[in-house]
Amino acid sequence: MEAVKTAWDFIQNEILGMQWLYRLIGDAVEACGLDPASRIGGSVLFFFYDVIKIMVLLGVLILLISYIQSYFPPERTKRILSRFRGIGANCAAALLGTVTPFCSCSSIPLFIGFTSAGLPLGVTFSFLISSPMVDLGSLVLLMSIFGWKVAVVYVALGLVIAVAGGTLIEKLHLENQVEDFIRRGKAIDAPREQLHFRDRMKYAWAQMVSTARKVFPYVLIGVAVGAVIHNWIPEEFIVKILGTGNPFGVIVAAAAGIPMYADIFGTIPIAEALLAKGAQLGVVLSFMMGVTTLSLPSMIMLRKAVKPRLLGIFVAICTVGIIIVGYFFNMIQPLII
Repeated sequence: MEAVKTAWDFIQNEILGMQWLYRLIGDAVEACGLDPASRIGGSVLFFFYDVIKIMVLLGVLILLISYIQSYFPPERTKRILSRFRGIGANCAAALLGTVTPFCSCSSIPLFIGFTSAGLPLGVTFSFLISSPMVDLGSLVLLMSIFGWKVAVVYVALGLVIAVAGGTLIEKLHLENQVEDFIRRGKAIDAPREQLHFRDRMKYAWAQMVSTARKVFPYVLIGVAVGAVIHNWIPEEFIVKILGTGNPFGVIVAAAAGIPMYADIFGTIPIAEALLAKGAQLGVVLSFMMGVTTLSLPSMIMLRKAVKPRLLGIFVAICTVGIIIVGYFFNMIQPLII
């Protein structure tokens, strides 16, 4: 067991956490005449370390996930989901959402396509919730920052929200709340192309380059905000607003995250800095879920496809789920960190 623990610690710290990179950049900062323990030096160290680490992990993850995704084009995904019934269909949709695009805005066109194809509304909403909230990339990145226990529980609870939310929407029979042009539309069931390994790798590489270009500005912004929080905002202030002394910290964090637009790669540096300053785990994870699942741009896009009542119910379900998850993480924080 000791050998297994040693091997896992190496993977956690040196491969996923890339501590060797932290040491390397720390030496470079010192060589430039800056003290890594100072505010300026610490900000420079935090910024370059997190940007490089996230972009490297991002590139590898997108390449792998996009290769997997090449086996699940929309028409095949639709056929897979149509084989299931009841809560099993919601579970399948939530799981398939983990190998699809990285932000809520890119998931909505697929949601529209699945709805037009006649899949049950609850099933398509399970997919829509899980796709931005709990992808495979989030699992690996969360492991690199918070450890495997936090990552596994986060993904498991995200899938629970997706399945429960989709099931509830199905039970409410809100099909008439989908815009008419979506309900009357018909998805084109194109024949599945037989791709070889080289074709799939070309597709995965193109997806990696395209996605990296899209998220890079958000990573820069997220890491810059994280560097400011980590090195310039007093710890007492963070603890007062988002620590154990504020029972409404989870609600504040979830509400603050909703108007923003980013993906998990841009929000993790902020969450990392907040946690290091004394914010509760449930607070920072609620913030991440709010940003990735209920961003204002994605809600504007979704409003084009569904009517206000259904949109309001969707937002309410996700918000309540995120808040419950946040308070649950606060309770179990001593056990998993």
